[in-house]
Amino acid sequence: MESQVRGGTRWKRFAVVMVPSVAATACIGVALAQGALAASFSVSGQQFKVAAESLHGYGFEQYGAVDMGSTVNKDNVHPVAVSAFNKATITNLCQSVVTPKVPFFGNVSLILRAGTDPNHPVEASKLYIDLDDLQTENATFSNINIGVAAGSMTKGPGINQDEVKAGKTNPNGFGQEADEAVLTKVRQTAWATTAATFQLSGLHMSISTTGEECY
Repeated sequence: MESQVRGGTRWKRFAVVMVPSVAATACIGVALAQGALAASFSVSGQQFKVAAESLHGYGFEQYGAVDMGSTVNKDNVHPVAVSAFNKATITNLCQSVVTPKVPFFGNVSLILRAGTDPNHPVEASKLYIDLDDLQTENATFSNINIGVAAGSMTKGPGINQDEVKAGKTNPNGFGQEADEAVLTKVRQTAWATTAATFQLSGLHMSISTTGEECY
């Protein structure tokens, strides 16, 4: 389930490292505890799952792009639909990424949960999600424009100009936008997620050696 400066602190390499897996996970845990990833983070190079009880976003835009995946394998290119929001609140957020066949452990997953208290949801600004599958129980869009050129959208944070220059996004391609979007019972698989700011209320990170996922 990116911004004008799409990046910041990244842990795109999590799926590549996991050797030694325990050391990599420990470093990520320490960084989270110290707030080093509070401003921006992304997961890429490997598909991961995101689930949420609800996502309430303002300034919604969606357009097509390609995710280049891991820099270790530059042929790892995936078509994605980018969902972007100027700001969003998310309740009961879960994000999981599985690294398969880790020596001595098998499938190991990193699971992040936050916003479990409805009174203290996750809050994000300039949120971008590169996804290739999305399911919701209900999706409501206010003042939606469908079929607008991606580069002409004005309601949300806008497409990444660096990606336009790199040929990853076509500004003349299909886009849609809305003033507001409300999604419930969200289930999505994605390749990257980035936010200019990400306030993870009630953050809980855990490691599962059974390959547990959000759904």
